[in-house]
Amino acid sequence: MPTLTRRRNDDPHREGWRVFYGDIQVGAIGKRAGVPIHADQWAWQCGFYPGLHPGQHQNGTAKSFEQGRTAFEEAWRKLLPRIPPSAFDEYRHDREARAEIAAKRERGEKLPSELPSSIMRCVCGVKFDSHRPDESLPHRRHIYAAQSADRNQ
Repeated sequence: MPTLTRRRNDDPHREGWRVFYGDIQVGAIGKRAGVPIHADQWAWQCGFYPGLHPGQHQNGTAKSFEQGRTAFEEAWRKLLPRIPPSAFDEYRHDREARAEIAAKRERGEKLPSELPSSIMRCVCGVKFDSHRPDESLPHRRHIYAAQSADRNQ
């Protein structure tokens, strides 16, 4: 079973750590910005998305890093038994999909949803190429008839 590990935050302007459970970031502990000196200076948050519902996430504040770490670890101990293994798989799948999209964008490629397409679906359920008159003519009649019926109602 993986253990919790911390990695220093990359932000040079804000002291903090990202917390990982194996290969998944499950939270963070960091110094709060813009709070009065008499308020808790550290904040922590525990949870990850996708995989967990927003209501399952835990968070809080602490006077010191050590108190924040202790509170985080306690929240994680309570949360972990309630997390199904599929939640970790869902997170990994999402991470891989986002990495694939980023790699395509880095290479200058368009995503399938960004490519123009002349394929349409008729109201009768058949897919056809709207740029091919022999395919599209009967379906145009269906579409116009459906639009006319909608206007007459």
